[in-house]
Amino acid sequence: MNGNNSNEKIKESRTQNNKHKKGKISKKPLAAILCLALLVGGTGVSVYAKTAEKSGEAGEETPRTEAATDAELVKNETVYVMTGTDGSVEKIIVSDWIKNGTESDSVLDRSELKEIENVKGTGTYTMNGDNMRVWDAQGNDIYYQGNIDKELPVDLKVSYRLDGKSISSSELAGKSGRVTIRFDYRNKQCETVEIDGKKEKIYVPFTMMTGMLLDNDIFTNVEVSNGKLINDGERTIVVGIAFPGLQENLKADQERLELPDYVEITADVKDFQMSNTVTIASNEVFSRLETDKFDFLDELKDSLHELTDAMDQLMDGSSQLYDGLCSLLEKSGELIKGIDRLAEGAEKLKKGAADLDQGAGELAGGTQALADGLGQLAANSGTLNAGAGQVFSSLLGMANTQLAAAGLNVPALTIENYGEVLDGVIASLDTSNVWNQAQAAAQQKVTEAVYAQKDTVAAGVTAAVRDQVAAQVTAMVYENVEALVLESQGMTKETYEAGIAAGAVTPEQQAQVEAAIDMQMQSEEVKAMIDANTEQQMLTQEVQDLIAAKTEEQLRLLIDQNLNSSEVQGQINGAVEQAQSGAASVQALKGQLDSYKAFYNGLNQYTAGVASAKSGADTLNAGAGQLKAGTAELAGGIDQLYDGIITLKNGAPALTDGVTKLRDGSMELSEGLQEFNEQGIQKLVDAVDGDINGLLTRIRATADVSENYNTFSGLAEDMKGQVKFIYRTDSVKAE
Repeated sequence: MNGNNSNEKIKESRTQNNKHKKGKISKKPLAAILCLALLVGGTGVSVYAKTAEKSGEAGEETPRTEAATDAELVKNETVYVMTGTDGSVEKIIVSDWIKNGTESDSVLDRSELKEIENVKGTGTYTMNGDNMRVWDAQGNDIYYQGNIDKELPVDLKVSYRLDGKSISSSELAGKSGRVTIRFDYRNKQCETVEIDGKKEKIYVPFTMMTGMLLDNDIFTNVEVSNGKLINDGERTIVVGIAFPGLQENLKADQERLELPDYVEITADVKDFQMSNTVTIASNEVFSRLETDKFDFLDELKDSLHELTDAMDQLMDGSSQLYDGLCSLLEKSGELIKGIDRLAEGAEKLKKGAADLDQGAGELAGGTQALADGLGQLAANSGTLNAGAGQVFSSLLGMANTQLAAAGLNVPALTIENYGEVLDGVIASLDTSNVWNQAQAAAQQKVTEAVYAQKDTVAAGVTAAVRDQVAAQVTAMVYENVEALVLESQGMTKETYEAGIAAGAVTPEQQAQVEAAIDMQMQSEEVKAMIDANTEQQMLTQEVQDLIAAKTEEQLRLLIDQNLNSSEVQGQINGAVEQAQSGAASVQALKGQLDSYKAFYNGLNQYTAGVASAKSGADTLNAGAGQLKAGTAELAGGIDQLYDGIITLKNGAPALTDGVTKLRDGSMELSEGLQEFNEQGIQKLVDAVDGDINGLLTRIRATADVSENYNTFSGLAEDMKGQVKFIYRTDSVKAE
């Protein structure tokens, strides 16, 4: 088989596979890639400047990140939308949490809510001349809720079908069949912005996530578009996601990138009934998008072009590997033919041994033919060994490429070192080692982040210690002032307390004494003395050591809290899972190389045996003239030679089978590389090679519009805002 024929065979096989798989290519992976790119970002390590007592009371904590500041007012707004089973709005309740980061005594708030009720604490409000509420916050956060009659930014519509026909929820209750529940979302919140010199409508990019719990006794064979199913045996958790308006914002071709604006659930049901569904609408994904980091996509385009070139070279290499194995298979056929001729000659030699005395001359000719056959066979041994070595080198080269692509920096694999190198890689990917490394890296990162806030923590600790010292100094000064006042009245503290107990000191006299003490305590002289003594105490080594110790204690506590957070532990577990997957891949790769090495060593032993057999045949031919004197001894030697050749002949089919399987495997490898190139690499290249600058402009515009939408009920000018919507539909029950 020549190279052209093998290439044509590979191309024909690829063409057939592509025709078979073309109809199965989905547009959804591209949408998933974009969503993942938008959702992934640097979250940083949470660092707390002090214990969040208020956050603890509310059941939440507000971590400080690189982009957040404690000293600000933030209104966190949650809009609860109660709807009917068809999504029609029945009631809207808004819950607001004003985070008083400035610890102000009074907070100005603008809101369109009615029937406002403080749901935590005793703070009240008054209305000022600008029709704004002035909350008596006293340094605390404000929690309140109220009602509002206002158009929502996104409309929810829920529709039902039974066996393909539309039906209302009330009619559907209690019925059985194939049911489809569809959630349609209509985005109405937009801004008009200028893009490339044109005025265009950009919608606030809400992410709609709808979830429900389905009873497995009622719902079976559940399917969901744009979503995920989780089955615990008793219930099926359904979560779907959609992006209404985002397709229009990005002007994306639906054939290449489909961004859904609905969620559809289909299932077989028996006696239909369904509990409430919940839909969360949030624009937080785009609001947090750091668009100034998009410049790396130009480099990504260049890298993808390089990746395309590398894939072409890799596919060419796989074709060359297939050609080489075809040649090896052809040579294996010639080898078997030579072995068969050798066996035939040996059989004739054995039969002629009895007639050796009569046919010594004929035997000499036969031994010459035997020597020639073995010489021809031995001449092919070098080619056979070289071909096998070339195949081994190709496999090691592909293994080096795979390891480099996986980000593993290891020495180049050779026949001699690959086992040791791969064992080292597998050992380095051991779960315990990776976990320890990830834990140590996380420990260092968290420690650095926490100690970056050391001055802030120390300031908080110093303030707390100062309050304690001031209270102690004030108590001591009070005792001294009290003694002086009593002394001016001719009493000591003991006689004064005894007089009160005996009724000799009247309440009026007690009031005079207390008034005199209070007057002295409020004097500037006494206050100055208290401040001076407090500052003097603060400068003592004992107090400074206490501040340092408390500061270190707070820092260690913050390190432990952040290190044990779900985010950091999730990163550590993710690294461990990735290492486990990588170790399994490397283990499989080593197993493949070990299998071929066994074949390679066996082939070398085989060709060495052929060379040895040729040497013996030459010796036999040289001694043919002396054969007549030793016919008995020669007969025994010929029997051994014959048995060895039969063994060689019996093992030859296994060689052919092995080479055939190797050739077929190389064909599968070539086809797999072709599929990976077409379904993976080229899809990515197509997605990036489009109007990437135009796409980035629209993403930036979408992010700007999203950042502008931060409240539903109203926001004061000096406040920051966050808002999300939670839609809750009524349950569907049979009468």
